Order: sequence, then structure tokens, then C-alpha cells
Amino acid sequence: MRPIVALVLAAIAASPAFGAGNPAAGEAKAKSVCAACHGPDGNSPTSPEFPKLAGQYYDYMVRALNEYKSGARKNAIMAGQVQPLTAKEIEDLAAYYAAQKGSLYTKR
Repeated sequence: MRPIVALVLAAIAASPAFGAGNPAAGEAKAKSVCAACHGPDGNSPTSPEFPKLAGQYYDYMVRALNEYKSGARKNAIMAGQVQPLTAKEIEDLAAYYAAQKGSLYTKR
């Protein structure tokens, strides 16, 4: 029974839903690319037009950024911002924002 539990735990830990990105690398990219609109920590103090990213789920952020990049989600500003991002940079950004404390709510 123990080998099965270990295998399940290893699979969960490796799951992208639990964050495969590097939050430190994501922070550097967020502060150089995203902070002007979304704030340095993702709490978007500049305008209610820009979504608050802090505290968003990792897998949601990865999906949303990839959808902007592919054109499945339509937003001219975001499409231009994500085009130069690599898959790793998207994962890093998602990990960084998922680790931040959101000002609107707390995750359960």
C-alpha cells in the first residue's frame, strides 16, 4: 500500500495545477512587463480596468495567458504582451501571481 501512496503523492506534486513555474523568475518578469497595468504584486492599484492577478490559481493563469497568446481569448493589449513569452515564462508568471496575496479575496 505504501508504494501506491508514494506514487500518488509524487504525481500530485508534479502536477502543473500545483505550480511548475519558478515564482522568483516570474517576479522579475512581472515587474518588468506586467507591473505597469497589474501592479508590482498583481493587486492592480492603477485602474479598475486591469484585473487583479494576485492570488489567482496557477492553472487558471497558465491557461489564460496561453489563450491570449493563441488568440482564443481576445484582448489586443494582452495579445501583444504575451506573444514574446515562452511557455516557461508563462509558468513562472503564473507561479509568482499564485503565490501573492490577493486584495479581493482569500483562497479556500
